[in-house]
Amino acid sequence: MDRAEINRQARQGRASRPMLPPSLRLWTLEVRKHRQSYILLAPYMILFLLFTVLPVCMAIAISFTNFNLLEFPKWVGWHNYARMFLDDEVFLIAVKNTFLFAGIVGPISYLMCFVFAWLVNELRPKVRAVMTLFFYAPSISGNVFFIWQIIFSGDRYGYVNGLLLDLGAIQQPIIFLKNEQYVLWIVLLVQLWLSLGVGFLAFIAGLQTVDRTLFEAGAMDGIRNRWQELWFITLPSMRPQLMFGAVMQITASFAVADVSTQLAGFPSVNYAAHTIVTHLEDYGSIRFEMGYASAIATVLFVVMVGSNKIVQKLLRKVGD
Repeated sequence: MDRAEINRQARQGRASRPMLPPSLRLWTLEVRKHRQSYILLAPYMILFLLFTVLPVCMAIAISFTNFNLLEFPKWVGWHNYARMFLDDEVFLIAVKNTFLFAGIVGPISYLMCFVFAWLVNELRPKVRAVMTLFFYAPSISGNVFFIWQIIFSGDRYGYVNGLLLDLGAIQQPIIFLKNEQYVLWIVLLVQLWLSLGVGFLAFIAGLQTVDRTLFEAGAMDGIRNRWQELWFITLPSMRPQLMFGAVMQITASFAVADVSTQLAGFPSVNYAAHTIVTHLEDYGSIRFEMGYASAIATVLFVVMVGSNKIVQKLLRKVGD
């Protein structure tokens, strides 16, 4: 067989192969071009799929079943969701408290993290390092709940009760953590104090990466004060950190559980400090109604994703 015949058969073989769609061909070429990067990303992506994406998908599927961990799941459709919003009064209390946390703790802690980071960033390096440690330490402290239990102790030895008794504001000690009039606001205060952690650290890092030459260029373009520098230069330059801080603050404000459990007990008095996550723990780890618990988790997941999308759209307008 001569060379011309071999070439003719090769062309016929290529012509007989099915042609890939243009988008798929481009994707294949892109993967081949950056195959080393995809190989390095593979371990993380495998773990992310196994321990994040797969559990979320399983929770969504289980939320449409009646599952008690002992029997095979039974399909019940939308029954768990109907029960949640129409028959479960405690869940509605948990939703109210959770949105109160998200509406108060989320925005305030986000602004406080940035303001404190902005002020601390102006200090000398050694002082800045010490102040950063002071702000970040409460979020990793293991004795934080014990400290606040002493502050709001229900006897006259509690710091708040002792101060109020000395001032003559009250005649008898107030049992703050067992009084539904006070317990929710105390949990809000402690959660706000704890939230000055990861977001603050991210903002400090973002402020350190702002290109200083941009301020000189801004002065030539008409920027005359620090507020204009902040809005038109600093904030647009640290949008990734702003996004990260927003995600962390929203997640923390919607996922309040440990603070409520440690301070107010489980369950809290008249469910005054009950949240969606504590309600989820009740049905998932105590009652073992995994179908209903998965429905609660799915609703919380949708709310958190929607809130993050809204905040990200708002942050994209910063500096415009």
